[in-house]
Amino acid sequence: MVLTAAVQGKAAWAQNAAPAAQNPAPAATTPAAPASPTGIAGIWQGTLHIEQMNKDLRVEIKIAKDDKGGNKTTFYSIDQGGQSFVATKTAFENGTLTFSLDVIGGKYEGKMSADGKSIAGTWTQGPASMALNLERVTPDAAWPIPEPIKPMAADANPGFDAVTIKPSQPGRPGKLFTLRGTHFVTINTNLNDLIALAYGLHAKQIVGAPDWAGTELFDIDGVPDVPGQPNMKQMGILVQKLLADRFQLKFHRETRELSVYAIALASGGPKMTKTTAGPNGLPGFGFRGLGDLVVINLSMKEFATWMQSSVMDKPVVDQTGLTDKYDFTLKWTPDDSQFAQFRGAVPPQPPAGDNPNAPPSLYTAMQEQLGLKFSATKAMDDVIVIDHVEKPSAN
Repeated sequence: MVLTAAVQGKAAWAQNAAPAAQNPAPAATTPAAPASPTGIAGIWQGTLHIEQMNKDLRVEIKIAKDDKGGNKTTFYSIDQGGQSFVATKTAFENGTLTFSLDVIGGKYEGKMSADGKSIAGTWTQGPASMALNLERVTPDAAWPIPEPIKPMAADANPGFDAVTIKPSQPGRPGKLFTLRGTHFVTINTNLNDLIALAYGLHAKQIVGAPDWAGTELFDIDGVPDVPGQPNMKQMGILVQKLLADRFQLKFHRETRELSVYAIALASGGPKMTKTTAGPNGLPGFGFRGLGDLVVINLSMKEFATWMQSSVMDKPVVDQTGLTDKYDFTLKWTPDDSQFAQFRGAVPPQPPAGDNPNAPPSLYTAMQEQLGLKFSATKAMDDVIVIDHVEKPSAN
C-alpha cells in the first residue's frame, strides 16, 4: 500500500500502481510439506488473477500460534513489494480457514483438503471476489519475500536525477500520486495539485495561479538523486525543486483567515489503532470505493493533508495534538462537496436517505469510528501567492 489518491473498485492493495511481476507468476504447484490434516500452522501460497488488470499476483500466507494459543496470520503480496499485513482475525474450524485484514478490507475463506496439503478458497475485497487456492509448502520451497526498499536517509535533501513530464491522456478520469519502488509517479495531476503536495496545502490556499494551473494535466515519473525511498516530507522537497526548475515557480507566503475543516479529539479520545507497520513501513491512503477509506501508517497531520488534497473542498487542519501514526478504515456516505478533485472518476452518489443501510455522513463517521470531531470553522492559515510560473519545459 502506498500513497495514493486513486478511486477504484478493485483490490485495494492491487490498485496502487505497484510494479507488476517481471515474469508471469508461477502456479502454486510447489511440492507440499508433510502435514497433519487438522493443523493449519505453516506456509501457504497461491496466485490471484486480477482480471481488471490482467495481472497475476502471488500471495504468501504464514500462519503460526500467537501468545494466547490462537492463530496469527501474516499476509504478503509478493509481486507488490512483499509488504506484510497481519490479519485482524483468524479462525480454523472443521477444516475451514477464515481470516480478515481489516486495514485493507480483505477477507478469505477456504476449505482444507483431506490430506492437509491444499486449501480451496475465495479472497474478497470490496466488491471483488476472486478464487485463491493455496498449497502448503516448506520454508525452502516458499517464494522469497522481497527485501523491503530501504528508506532514504532521514536528513537527505533530494532532487530528481532524472524526471519526465508529459501531458496526461485526454479524457482519463481520476488522479494519482504514488511511489513505484524509488520512482515518484503522478498521473492526471495539475499545477495546483503539485503545489498542494509540495507545500502541504489545499488548492484554495494557492492565490494568483493562471487559469491553466487547474486545467492542464500532467503525468510525472522521476528518480531521486539520493538512494532509498523518500518519505512524505522528502516527496514534498522533490516536488518543490521540480516546480522551481521545470515550472519556474516563484511565490511568496501570506497568512489569511480561511474557511477550513478542523479535526479535533471527540469526548472519550481516539478509537484508532496505532500502526502495525514497522519502522520502514510505507504509508497508505487509498479508497476501496467512494467513502470507503483505508489508512496505513499515517499521523493525524498527514491524514489531514491527504483528506484536503483528495476529498474535501476546503483546507483541513489537525487540532488533535496526536503524534502517533495509525492504521484504520473509515466508511461514510459522501455529500456533494466531496471528491470533486477526482475529475470525473467519481460517479454521482444517491442521497443517503434513499438507503437505510447507508453509512453515516463523514462528520458522524469520524466521531463514531475514529473518536474524532470534524467541523467547519474559520482559522488563520498559510497561503501561497504566485508571483511567476510557466508551463513545464520540454523533456
